[in-house]
Amino acid sequence: MNIEELKAKTISDLTNMAKTLKIQGHSGLRKQDLIFKILQAQIEKDGLMFGQGVLEILPDGFGFLRAPTYNYLPGPDDIYVSPSQIRKFDMRTGDTISGQIRPPKENERYFALLKVEAINFENPEKTKDKILFDNLTPLYPEERLRL
Repeated sequence: MNIEELKAKTISDLTNMAKTLKIQGHSGLRKQDLIFKILQAQIEKDGLMFGQGVLEILPDGFGFLRAPTYNYLPGPDDIYVSPSQIRKFDMRTGDTISGQIRPPKENERYFALLKVEAINFENPEKTKDKILFDNLTPLYPEERLRL
């Protein structure tokens, strides 16, 4: 189950899913809280959950995967990315990251990225040697193209 699939569902669909997963007290929850409860129940049942988003690295060194549903602005569906993962895979702001996530613990507010599966839809090992855009050499046209 992917977090994006749950966001696209209606509240009635989510309520039906909560009933099948036997989640107690699901009737009075907001959509976001219902999604959290379903994800937690799903992780307890299956063990894995996947998420995806566009990385925004904050000045403190950690980052968040932002969702297009909130126009890539901070929102309740953000996924926390640790500074060690950012350094290990040489991630940059604007990279599309997907991977395994875990639900927030007692004192946490956001889901956290456990394992990076893909960076910009490629294997994370391939993206380590990428060159910064500003360091690329421009190639100027050498011949005219007639259209």
